[in-house]
Amino acid sequence: MLLYTNGPRLLSKFLRSTPPNRLVRCLSTNHEDYDVVIVGGGPAGLALACALGSKSGLQNVLKIALVEAGELSRVHNWSSPNGSFSNRVVSLTNASQAFLKDTGSWDYVELERTAPVEEMQVWDGISDARITFSTSELGLSSTGHTGMARLIETLNLQRGLLRHLHAMPTVQIIDKSRVQSITSDEAPGSWPMVHLDTGRMLKARLLIGADGPNSPVRSFANILSYGWSYDTQAIVCTMDHPPKGPFLGPNTTAYQRFLPTGPIAFLPISATASSLVWSTKPALATALKACEPSVLARMINAAFRLPDVSVGYIHNRILEAHEAGKPLTEEEINAEILWREQSHSINQTSAYSSMVPEASIESRIPPSDVELVPPIVTSIQPGTVASFPLRYNHTETYIGEGQGSRTVLVGDAAHTIHPLAGQGLNLGLGDVECLSRCITEAVMRGGDIGAYTCLLPYTQERYLENHKIMSACDKLHKIYSTSFGPLVQLRSVGLEVLNELDSIKAAIMMSAGSVSRNNNRLLSYNSDVRTTMFNVAAKGVESMNTAAHVARVVRDGLTGLAMDTLQNMAKAATSYHQARKDVP
Repeated sequence: MLLYTNGPRLLSKFLRSTPPNRLVRCLSTNHEDYDVVIVGGGPAGLALACALGSKSGLQNVLKIALVEAGELSRVHNWSSPNGSFSNRVVSLTNASQAFLKDTGSWDYVELERTAPVEEMQVWDGISDARITFSTSELGLSSTGHTGMARLIETLNLQRGLLRHLHAMPTVQIIDKSRVQSITSDEAPGSWPMVHLDTGRMLKARLLIGADGPNSPVRSFANILSYGWSYDTQAIVCTMDHPPKGPFLGPNTTAYQRFLPTGPIAFLPISATASSLVWSTKPALATALKACEPSVLARMINAAFRLPDVSVGYIHNRILEAHEAGKPLTEEEINAEILWREQSHSINQTSAYSSMVPEASIESRIPPSDVELVPPIVTSIQPGTVASFPLRYNHTETYIGEGQGSRTVLVGDAAHTIHPLAGQGLNLGLGDVECLSRCITEAVMRGGDIGAYTCLLPYTQERYLENHKIMSACDKLHKIYSTSFGPLVQLRSVGLEVLNELDSIKAAIMMSAGSVSRNNNRLLSYNSDVRTTMFNVAAKGVESMNTAAHVARVVRDGLTGLAMDTLQNMAKAATSYHQARKDVP
């Protein structure tokens, strides 16, 4: 009787004195145990699930769950008519493709909806200084690669990864389930408990956050990050254009022009369609999105062709018209662009003239400078125009400690990067490849996959690698965001000198993933690849004369340090080439 009468009071006292995380465990033990719980069904999370589920040494060993808030059946059943493409397109390097092939996921991708990038044209929007990266010049064709990268729709990649996952019984997909909270015991090393809005609770030996920039896993692990907004938005859309002529080859060249307001990129995805990524100021992005699609198409053509002063003037016209509530019409923008071309003496037979009648684009004789600019955009595919803000963000670490132990971050949950180099997803797939390797090694050794010591090699390998590429992209954005005369001259000279150094360009492309990890490992054993790279280095040494000549022309404007650096580069490259002559 005493227990009965005092029961409510004792229960109330227990509820008030018990911490919420312990209270949940006391009131309910209906949880599911998993070795690995991956939060996030984007490309990085799906690729990690495929990598773990496809390894023969992990099958029937690890119990894996993937949690996604959205409905993945829509992605699995996604289809699009021929010639119509999504506006979300990513560039996969050869290293990323090799990883997806190793896991078997690449076999599920619809290759007919992808396109290789065999050449890149990049130039300064003010000075027109240009650098060209080519598969043939860099010797990548002899290593078995069809290009420096391959462009693919995000939905095409996600669909392929999902189809691969459905053949893996060890991976359970839990979609339409949002993470409500994540708790853990107060004791160090305890397993995290993931509470879903559906009522399910998942207890994880290792909790992996592949859940994007606003990561709940990162918040639970109390991992701090640093970064900044670029005060820039990226406009994306899918563009239609005529096919290239019979003597011009396929549409496999990517173009990028650095304007003071941000870079604009033209990325091929088929013979008659390409994807746009235009980074510009937020106000201008809003005004451009509000324009008619035909006006946006005209502006894209002008942004790749007109001198910077005229591009800037037209931008101001568009902003003023948008603020007045009267967007420019197609007739008005055509008249403005035509007048600008005439004032700059741009011949209408030149590739730099965008005011060509649409009916005569395919029939006219290609001008001699046609390869220097992208094809003329004739229309924008309906419903593909969108924009998103750009920022730089990097966490202080990739693995949790203390109360946030047994957690690890990959992809956008750990880092976000400016899209000017197309490296965002490639960095994420690099994380996935490394983490899956560390987990496999831990299982093979009989270790605890959630232990800090097992996860430490992952963050040691990936943090510096990611930071190098992120910092380089950040510096490029800032260097090309100014129109300050002396800096424009210095960056232009540097770009033109670099364009003459094929060996350095090859090294840049290798570090950016144009050569897969497998080829890097076999470099010393594969005589064909080795000879190719030696020839590239030798060609770079021969081009030092041209580079030195350019440096002498501008030496009055460069510091002695820059001159000494160029001379040391020439001496080092010469010594390297001479030393390699004796290699059998």
